[in-house]
Amino acid sequence: MLRTAVDEKSGELLTPAVLAERVGWAVDLVGGMAGALMAGHWNTADVDRLAGGEDAGGRRLPSNAWMALRRLGWTAAPPEGIKVNDRIVRMAQEAAGRTLRSAKWRADLTAAVLATWPADPNTRTAQEWEQVRAAAPGGQFLPSSVIKSRTRQAAAFTTKHGRLPADVFELEPAPRAARILLLSACDSQQATIERADDSTRALLRLQLPTRPDPQAYADWTWVACPIALPPTIPPSAVLHLPAVRIHGGRARVDLAYTVAVPTTRRTGHTVALGVDWGLNTLLSAGAVRLHSDGKITALGAGGQFRAAGVAAKQHRLRRLSERLHAKADHYQRLMDGRAPDPALAGHHTLLSQEIQRVCARRSNLNDALSWAAARWAVDQAIAAGASVIYLEDLRSMEAKGMGRTHNTRMSQQVRGQITDRMRHLAAETGIAVVSVPARNTSKHCPQCLTPLRHRKAPDRPTVAGWKWAICPNQSCGWQGDRDMGAWRRIAARGLTHQATTVIDHASATMAIRTIVDKLETQAVVIPTTTISRSDRSKTGPTRHRPTRPAPRRRRAPSPTSPAGSAGKRPGGHAPTDRARLPRAAHRNQDVTTISTPTTGHRPRGAALGAGFHLHAHATPPQWAQPPPDTMSDVGSLS
Repeated sequence: MLRTAVDEKSGELLTPAVLAERVGWAVDLVGGMAGALMAGHWNTADVDRLAGGEDAGGRRLPSNAWMALRRLGWTAAPPEGIKVNDRIVRMAQEAAGRTLRSAKWRADLTAAVLATWPADPNTRTAQEWEQVRAAAPGGQFLPSSVIKSRTRQAAAFTTKHGRLPADVFELEPAPRAARILLLSACDSQQATIERADDSTRALLRLQLPTRPDPQAYADWTWVACPIALPPTIPPSAVLHLPAVRIHGGRARVDLAYTVAVPTTRRTGHTVALGVDWGLNTLLSAGAVRLHSDGKITALGAGGQFRAAGVAAKQHRLRRLSERLHAKADHYQRLMDGRAPDPALAGHHTLLSQEIQRVCARRSNLNDALSWAAARWAVDQAIAAGASVIYLEDLRSMEAKGMGRTHNTRMSQQVRGQITDRMRHLAAETGIAVVSVPARNTSKHCPQCLTPLRHRKAPDRPTVAGWKWAICPNQSCGWQGDRDMGAWRRIAARGLTHQATTVIDHASATMAIRTIVDKLETQAVVIPTTTISRSDRSKTGPTRHRPTRPAPRRRRAPSPTSPAGSAGKRPGGHAPTDRARLPRAAHRNQDVTTISTPTTGHRPRGAALGAGFHLHAHATPPQWAQPPPDTMSDVGSLS
């Protein structure tokens, strides 16, 4: 956040509110020009021409969007009587060009859906699915949910107008221009940034208007904005011109920087971390090693990142948001078609403000959860010495027949944010993140690939469920948590299929898209310990074993405690747990999203909304050689 600034012409110290006002004037000018430019070229011919990458003379268009638009002759102009320099026009052209370029993929996808319109939009046959995937760009690996969403959008248009839309430009209006200043499209005549001597601060200088309608160049002055750099930016990083935006009534900058990081490898991995998604257990992860003879063994028992309490809090906030939206819609219907009522308008304004606050809380909670989960997974990989993270790809997963509660909980997951931030954090240490197909990762045994039998709990082997998995193969006999077996399958599949890893040149992400049956038969985890199956029936008296040594106790009674709070601890057991939970943990929260624990663990306060750190529970990284147990025979120290 830009907390202060100095007007270099007048020497005036600008408060955060005044600085945000002046930035807002510049943002409005840029947004107005960008919106008019997008509205004028929101059609199939212009978008295809821009995406084609060539101008009228057959020359290749520049990579910068504003330069490409100028090569095509697409200009932007401020309103009459407004004076702006050429760099302000550049930012408007850059914003419009980026949006128009991104519309090409949506246009091609929508055209493919319309060209292969099914007989029943709600259900496609296998042949119709093949047709739409063949017509769509990259349709072979496109999640089916994306195609279904475009189909529903076109079906709604058909219901309203009685015909199919011609293209995406008739289906969707021109998008709104983002209220942002893309300083990366400028040069030193509009903005500069440089580090201070202590390398913990930077100085951003940019030209801002002194009035909402600048009439001359004199109405633009240079403003110096000091920026406190976060500790995550190393001193050797190269800073780039940021993007300036208004958020919450304050001016903020999205600062980009470049730092050298190790190169990630596509193949040649021997130690890998497998990550499996879950519901209450958001992430389950563990490491495996590929030996020179082709065998794969697990390094330790793995760990889990549980976020059931966070999901419960998300559920409460979602229900609150739905109720607020319903009330706001009701007030809007009451206000429509009648004389203005100040009371109704006031209630509607208050509800709109509360909706924004609830949405901000949900966004902040998702942001904190995604960073925490991504950081935990990368730390697990670093602790295990893994050079790659194989992540289960669930983009095409669809929840069918699981009920409204299950579908709602699935929609609240922030898998996309976690994956992006996991790639970001892993790239700093040279760890590759590769998505792996999720087919049969929880269905087959990780040691023999036999279809598993899923039960409710290990002590209830006859009750059908989904949490506990048992291998019916007598020679194998593996059993364990469903998610703990899934990360073994994911990591083993990734190591055996690493030669088939492909890199998406558009997003620079790595993925294994297809499963080879011959390689899949090798994706088994060899058990590190041999389980004895010999007969253990009792044939004689039980051998006498010495009892454990008695615990050490006090040889003398504790002194009498004084009346005050000072003094020695009184005799007896002192409670080591926290005295009481936060006030939020004692409210009637009515949580319905956490399943009944099958083990003895019940998070204190997690189900009652007692804060983020009481909601998330992560397993510490413990891998190949766990620490020896040296405290078993010591006894109680109390």
